Order: sequence, then C-alpha cells, then structure tokens
Amino acid sequence: MEPTPKDCPFDYAEALEFDPLLRQLQTEAPVSRIRLPHGEGAAWLVTGYDDVRTVTTDRRFSRRAIIGKNFPRMTPEPIVQDEAINVMDPPGSSRLRSLISKGFAPRHIERMRVRTQLVVDELLDRMAEHGSPADLFEHLAAPLPLTTICEVLDIPEDDRVRLRSYARTMMDTTVANRENAVRAKADMRAYFATLTAERRAHPGDDLISALAAARDGDELLNDQELAVMAMVLMITGQDTTTYQIGNISYTLLTRPRELAMLRERPEMLPQAIEELLRFIPFRKGVGIPRVATEDTELSGVRIQAGDIVHVSYLTANRDGRKFDRPDELDLERTGPSHMTFGWGGHHCLGAPLAATELEVALGTLLKRFPDLKLAQPPEEVQWNKTSIWRYPLALPVTW
Repeated sequence: MEPTPKDCPFDYAEALEFDPLLRQLQTEAPVSRIRLPHGEGAAWLVTGYDDVRTVTTDRRFSRRAIIGKNFPRMTPEPIVQDEAINVMDPPGSSRLRSLISKGFAPRHIERMRVRTQLVVDELLDRMAEHGSPADLFEHLAAPLPLTTICEVLDIPEDDRVRLRSYARTMMDTTVANRENAVRAKADMRAYFATLTAERRAHPGDDLISALAAARDGDELLNDQELAVMAMVLMITGQDTTTYQIGNISYTLLTRPRELAMLRERPEMLPQAIEELLRFIPFRKGVGIPRVATEDTELSGVRIQAGDIVHVSYLTANRDGRKFDRPDELDLERTGPSHMTFGWGGHHCLGAPLAATELEVALGTLLKRFPDLKLAQPPEEVQWNKTSIWRYPLALPVTW
C-alpha cells in the first residue's frame, strides 16, 4: 500500500541551519512520498547518497519525461526550459554536453580565471575606498558572478541589471509572483534568441561564440539549443555563485577556528571550498525531478512506472553512511565527492567556472583583509525568505 504523501513546503529559512523537515524525512523514511507547494499530485523524495546516485545515473529515471507535465515543484511557474539540456536524457544530452564542454576547456577556464581576478581586485579596491564597515554582499558577492558571466558571454553592460531581475523573478516561490515569472521567462528567452542569432552571424571572442562554433564531428548546437543554453548559463552562472559567496563568507566569519586555518594555510582553500559546498544547505527543497520509466525499487520501496521522483542533494551531502560526522564542518575532510553541483549526466557544466570564482574571490578577500569580521552579531544578519535559494540579504563587515 502506498504511503500517504507528507505535505512539504520546504520553506525553512533560518540562516544556514539544516531544514528539520528534510532531516526528518532522511531519518525516518529515506524514500518518502511527498506533496510540494506547486504542481499536481505527489512525488517520491530520495534522500540517501547511494539512492540519489542511482536515480541520477540510471536510465530508468528520465528527465525528458517530465516535459508537458504539471509536475510537483517548489515554484509556481516551472523554471526549467523544455529545450534545455537539464531536461534531456542520453544520448541527446550526451551530444550537447560534449559540445558545451568545449566552451569550458582548460584554456577557456584559465582565461576566465585571469578576468575574474581583475574583477575581484577592482571590486575589493572599491570596497576599501568605501571604508569600514561595508556590505560584503553588495560589494563582492552580488556584482562578481554577474560581471564575470556577462563578460564571459559578452552581455552588453546596459542589459545586465535587467537580466538579473528576470532571473530573480523566476526563482521566487510566492504564488503572487506567478504572472511575473511567466513574463520574465518569456522576456529572457526572447532576449537570448536575438543575442545568440547575432553572435552566430557575427562571432566574437566570447563563450556564446565558442559554443556556436563548437563541433563534435559534424555536430553543432542548433539555434534553439544555443539560445536556451546561453540563457541557462546566464541564470546558473550568476545567481548560485553570488549566493554561495555570501553563504561561505558568512560561514567562515562565524567560525573563527576555520577562518584562522585558511588564513594560516591559504593553499588548502580549494579543498576547503569543496567541504563548504558539501556542508552548506544552499537551497530550499528540491529541483528538477525525473519520471520512473519502469517499475523499480530503492531502499526496499517500490516505485512504479510513471511516478515522479525527486532527489535531495542536500541530504545526500549529509548522509552519515558516506560522510564521517556529516553535520560537522571539517575543512581537512577527504572522501566522497559532494553533490552540490548535481551528479551524473546532469552534473553542472559550469562547475569549473563557479569553483574558479569562489577560489579567486575568497582567496583574495582573505589576503586583502586579514582582519575581516562581521560588523553585527550573526543573529542580526537578515536572510532571503522568498527564493528557492538561501543567502544573506546583506553581510556587513568591518576590518
């Protein structure tokens, strides 16, 4: 007999504390039947590391099959684009991933690192000129990823604020925002359809032009694929990195031991960032689900063909069967890879760029401001409560 679905608003937003409802589901029913705030019907939620890995790599679970369905989700309007790579299955997604990965080749990432360093230096110069105290979110976290991805994509400066507004509107979880989200999604699609057509006709030295020219044998991205991919890169390449710069900075500034460790041993920053990404619950609830294409079983629970299946990367990152002391932040931790960038065929293609931005931003920040500290008690920091992402609205610091 199928269990009664549990209502799961997943609206917990107390700083960066782990959502107690997710914790309860992980502990009591690792494969749970849930009902989300939006969409029709119920879904399964898979919380364990190994089960999440199975769902994200086993072809019996299809992303493509959600297209056209009013699937259970976090936002009133689906964020996902029907033509995007993140709702494709192999072999279609494999072809696109191969083409897109050429835009993130090591030589391109190194060029992005150089540009990111210049942007970080300029932003921190301005923060120093502003003087102490200053809002780290306003001076670094918010502008850096937006500036970097826009420069990488060669987005005109006059368009950047508008595009960021579209992205934020699409991520809002409030019901009253639905019409705005529909409009923002359409406006952003139209913008990138025009921009990518211009870039294909008149290529430059930017990532969109590189993607337009990327070949895998005789394969090229078609016009629609190119436009949607540029849009996805714009959304994921600035919002999530912005929020993680804020989240990681807050975490370090409220943990003197870990902050001192990184100041004394800056060479361990890349490893430390991996642990911080594992540890921080960076979003609310779940993302894009899959559909079971045949009957299967996970952790003793029978899932029928046609069932919607969500996974939680957050709980997978805190699975005590995979991570020793999973609820502790250990910057020297080695072991299994975290799932913050996803897993399998839908692992984030922009992860190398995100990691580069985090390393450059945090490394330079700690070096430039060795006495950096919060300018207010941690409990007074205000947090976003309406987005699927969790992040501080402001992060006042002094030095």
